[in-house]
Order: sequence, then C-alpha cells, then structure tokens
Amino acid sequence: MINLLKNFFDNKELDDDSKDNNLELICGLMIEAANSDGNIEDKEINKIKDTLNNLFKENPKDVKITIDKAIQNKNNSKSLFYYTSKINKNYSEEEKISLLEILWEIVLADGQVHDYESSLIRRLSGLLYISDVNSGNARKRALNKISK
Repeated sequence: MINLLKNFFDNKELDDDSKDNNLELICGLMIEAANSDGNIEDKEINKIKDTLNNLFKENPKDVKITIDKAIQNKNNSKSLFYYTSKINKNYSEEEKISLLEILWEIVLADGQVHDYESSLIRRLSGLLYISDVNSGNARKRALNKISK
C-alpha cells in the first residue's frame, strides 16, 4: 500500500502546476492533522517534511515553502473541504487510505492522540468516503510503524 502512496503524484498525467497543487493538497491535509489539537509540534512538522521529502521525493525548498503556506492557511474554515474534494476527484480509494495512514502517523508522532485529532481523522474519513473499518486498519498500521 505504501508503494501506491509513493506513486501518488506519479500516477497522474499532470503538468508542473498540477503537481504543485497536489503537493499543496497533501501538505495542507497533513498540517490540518498536525494542528487538530491546536498545536503543531516540531515532531509533527519534521514528520511532514520527512514524508514529503523522502516518500514523495519532493524538493526540500518546495516543501518548506508549501509547509509555511499551509501553516498560514491552517485557520481557513474552508480548507478541509477544499482539500478533500480535490482528492476525491483525482485519487483512488487505495490512495486515499494510504494518505489517511500517513495522516495517522503524523497525529501519532507526538506520542499522544487528542480528542480533536481523532475527531479530525473521523471527519476526514467521512469526507474522503473511507469506511470505519479501513480507517481503523490505517490507524493500526500507523501505530505498528510508530512502535517499531
């Protein structure tokens, strides 16, 4: 499943602007997940950077700019629906589940799951049309990765 996510951008025939938009979509959701408890910790930011730099093979400068932009826009009430509607239009069920798994890893990066964080993941699951079973399985896989 992680290989699907590695190819998240590559599977689409997109121009450079669309690839940049995909980076913004994924980064925006990751920042939303990190901020769901009202505090974005350095561990969470580092996990987001590592994921985007290493897993998605993005340019570190582009990642920094995109993260900064996503942090500035984190209080935009429309952002969550904006991100999920774009993802629903462009990505498969498997890709969305893989993305949810990474979001769980970010939420779990600080060693705690706050009610706000689990609530956000439930909302995202609903907005991405991911079943409770698939969401629960994504969380278990994320916990297994974190505990290793």
